[in-house]
Amino acid sequence: MEIIMSGSQPSGKGSAEYFIGSVRIDPLMNPPEPARVAMALVTFEPGARTAWHTHPLGQTLIITAGAGWVQREGESKKEIRQGDIVYFLPNEKHWHGATTTTAMSHIAIQEKLNGSPVDWMEQVTEEQYGK
Repeated sequence: MEIIMSGSQPSGKGSAEYFIGSVRIDPLMNPPEPARVAMALVTFEPGARTAWHTHPLGQTLIITAGAGWVQREGESKKEIRQGDIVYFLPNEKHWHGATTTTAMSHIAIQEKLNGSPVDWMEQVTEEQYGK
């Protein structure tokens, strides 16, 4: 058994390579192999978002605060709010983030395939974000 005490893991800033705007990442759990799960609490300030990306084994988001948007490739963006749960299928190209006026936090849960839980792609443009 392992207990990870609240505040014992430092927060990190979302890399400009994979995010636009101010994003804080608080690690929750990343157990050793053979476990594959990785979890983090991610907070997006207004206007912040991920780049387009996929997850080899899918991803679940649990919205814990605020309001945001999610979009999968080829569809219009959808609004999400505290209490909503979003599931992306394996290899489904998508992005997620805050609205232009409201911050949003979510718990992200995904599994690693060959050591990686995500495949990053191009940034979401201002035009794509504003649609």
